[in-house]
Amino acid sequence: MLEDTGERIIPNEMKPSNGLLLEHLARYYFALPYAEGRVLDIACGTGYGTQMTAKSRKKQITEIIGVDIDKDTVNYAHKTYNHPSMRFQQGDANNPAFKKEIGTFDTILSFETIEHVPDDREFLTNIFELLKPGGTLVLSTPFGQGRGKPCNSPFHYHQLTEREFHTLFDEVNAPYLDIQFYYQNGVAIEKEKRPNLRYPLGIAVCKKA
Repeated sequence: MLEDTGERIIPNEMKPSNGLLLEHLARYYFALPYAEGRVLDIACGTGYGTQMTAKSRKKQITEIIGVDIDKDTVNYAHKTYNHPSMRFQQGDANNPAFKKEIGTFDTILSFETIEHVPDDREFLTNIFELLKPGGTLVLSTPFGQGRGKPCNSPFHYHQLTEREFHTLFDEVNAPYLDIQFYYQNGVAIEKEKRPNLRYPLGIAVCKKA
């Protein structure tokens, strides 16, 4: 059994009505239409979303790889979730050798990842290198007090402000195109924010030039 860190999503040990679980599932459902070709689910956690994507997009996906930095989590995913077009492996996108190990992808999913790395700009540049030309990135992160400022989670280096999240894609040496931003509140993911409603998370969908 995996240790409960307070952030790890383990559907088999959670009630179906758990809000945190539903929020994570909503992001994967949101990303399904974008998943095609060879897919990378970076920081895949326990693997439920990787399998969901593999099953729902089996006609559009040639292969999906779920990658996580934690060995025990990868082992759990491998034992718990299976699909012919899916596999799991341990890895770190910030490792310079990662691209040579794993190759490039038509679609990359990155949910709640950049707040776990010290340099979000470097991470986004590395992800760009893993995308094939014309490939699509779907990335989400919680909003917070800003880069370099403390946040409530001991597992996060920091949490970007909404403005920092929007400008992040202009600050990296990687020409992402057609950047679309979305906002999440609970299971609702919306293009336009409604007045007087707080959106704790942002989602970006963009393409590689």
